[in-house]
Amino acid sequence: MALKPAQKALGPIRRSFAPWLDPAAVPLIRFENVTKRFGDFTAVDDVSINIHQKEFFALLGPSGCGKTTLMRMLAGFEAPTSGRITLAGKDLAGVPPYRRPVNMMFQSYALFPHMTVAQNIGFGLRQESYAKSEIEARVTEMLRLVKLEGFGSRKPHQLSGGQRQRVALARSLAKKPKVLLLDEPLGALDKKLREETQFELMDLQQDLGLTFLIVTHDQEEAMTVADRIAVMNHGKLVQVATPGDIYEQPNCRYVADFIGDINILEAKVASVQGGAARLAVQDPTAEISVAVSEAAPASGADVAFAVRPEKMRIALEPPPEGAANVLKGEVWDIAYFGDWTKFLVKLDGSEKIVRVSRANMARTEAAPISWDDKVHVWFAPDAGVLLTG
Repeated sequence: MALKPAQKALGPIRRSFAPWLDPAAVPLIRFENVTKRFGDFTAVDDVSINIHQKEFFALLGPSGCGKTTLMRMLAGFEAPTSGRITLAGKDLAGVPPYRRPVNMMFQSYALFPHMTVAQNIGFGLRQESYAKSEIEARVTEMLRLVKLEGFGSRKPHQLSGGQRQRVALARSLAKKPKVLLLDEPLGALDKKLREETQFELMDLQQDLGLTFLIVTHDQEEAMTVADRIAVMNHGKLVQVATPGDIYEQPNCRYVADFIGDINILEAKVASVQGGAARLAVQDPTAEISVAVSEAAPASGADVAFAVRPEKMRIALEPPPEGAANVLKGEVWDIAYFGDWTKFLVKLDGSEKIVRVSRANMARTEAAPISWDDKVHVWFAPDAGVLLTG
């Protein structure tokens, strides 16, 4: 989808948007020590999150982690067992769903099959007894917003999956909520359409200046659309950070392993000097040098070193002289993705298999790497991150 000039200008605005870094900024939504139990099962366990106005915020995690329950409590479909949820400074306890300035777009879209597109979009407005002229004007505006002008008289079964998704989105926005809740909104779309729609959602959220809260188990989707991501597991909040920080600076093994592809090496800290540490890797038996912060673990500590496949280099010939962290191995498998290739390398003297990704910068190679080839794998000291949790 080609961006309009006004949309292109939003790029720098989006990149500089970070109200959570301002101590004086007042969050629009606050989850304060929220817990939700269903009998003996704890779906949400003492979760506290601040979400700011105009933020595109993602709740990310596997099925059953509590993310949808958290959203449903904000919408008013569930009540917290303990804790408090506030919106624009108002405690939402006891406020029914239809009195909350939020709207939810469901994964199934939940369109009325007997109604036209225009009638579906205007349904909530009719329920609120809006004037007919106001409903017509608002429906026209929503059709334009989601690029479905001329589709108002069609029925849902006459639309493609992507068009039905846009109708559901338009209906959710028709009442001008302060917050739009998106429950796995793109799950029914094919991969290419889903990727296109992700950018459309981002553009729409910027144009409207609304706060979007999306629930998803798709890491790439959350990384694409969100200003910040809250990673959840077993009802607990594990990490809240920007997509870049979540990917490059995971705070524990779970986040590192859940987000994207990664290699994790078990090790013990052999020594720490200045901003570098020597790690004695357990499998394979090797020693590597890594960059560390001031809060580096002490010598003798058990740690895990995590490094992304694209941060590693691979070649048939030895690496340049002075290269750090060189390991040898044999190519066990290869996956070709067009723009890049992933190699699975079994390290010498070990059963450990690491993944190495390489961008395909040229159409042909003079000496391509193939199955069973003996290769060298190496990475820079600052390529990965130490994990202690």
